[in-house]
Amino acid sequence: MAGHSKWANIQHRKGRQDAARSKLFSKLAKEITVAAKMGDPDPDKNPRLRLAVKEAKGQSVPKDVIDRAIKKSQGGDAENYDEIRYEGYGPGGVAVIVEAMTDNKNRTASTVRSTFSKNGGNLGETGSVGFMFERKGQVLYPADAGDADIVMMAAIEAGAEDCESSDEGHVIICADTDLNTVSTALEAELGESESTKLIWQPTTTTELDLEGMQKLMKLVDALEDDDDIQTVTANFEASDEVMAQL
Repeated sequence: MAGHSKWANIQHRKGRQDAARSKLFSKLAKEITVAAKMGDPDPDKNPRLRLAVKEAKGQSVPKDVIDRAIKKSQGGDAENYDEIRYEGYGPGGVAVIVEAMTDNKNRTASTVRSTFSKNGGNLGETGSVGFMFERKGQVLYPADAGDADIVMMAAIEAGAEDCESSDEGHVIICADTDLNTVSTALEAELGESESTKLIWQPTTTTELDLEGMQKLMKLVDALEDDDDIQTVTANFEASDEVMAQL
């Protein structure tokens, strides 16, 4: 998320995740299974798996669920998932990127297209909005991880590109290819993070009023309710006042 309302937006999303914890656990477990199946089942030898496990732990996924997801990848009956990215526009002309893992591409494409249409959006071609985002690594720490100067210094020494601190916490951004290295260095200095993952960072944003945000969140909620959808990112910006009314 972008601009002055970054933490408000992040906290809003986090609150929604808390309300759908079992669905969130399922999606994180799917990422772990896919990562383990594509590489080594040992997180220390598989950077993608290591990040997936770290993110799951940050979201309080139980250890037995994580272990079961890794073990599932080694079984002969493990599902084969295709990773697909959809791009389109939501209400108010907001750019939206949807990342999916599916065992049926036709089903997922149909569902995503229908969801956009029913909620005031329009699914576009691959690349139609991707140029408005950059792939980045993001590490989140709570406010009590340290004051702004301490966290900034740790971020710089870890090789991060940016660090924003507020009363709510610290947002550290790095190159997507450096996320594993940066998160490991930060963990040594600051302890376990709240979240460590790859994100799509908007390079340009669209300001929304309350009505626009309500329409956008309806689209995002509908997309995230689909088990095939892993993440939904939109380049919206809204004032703290608007976020507080949602």
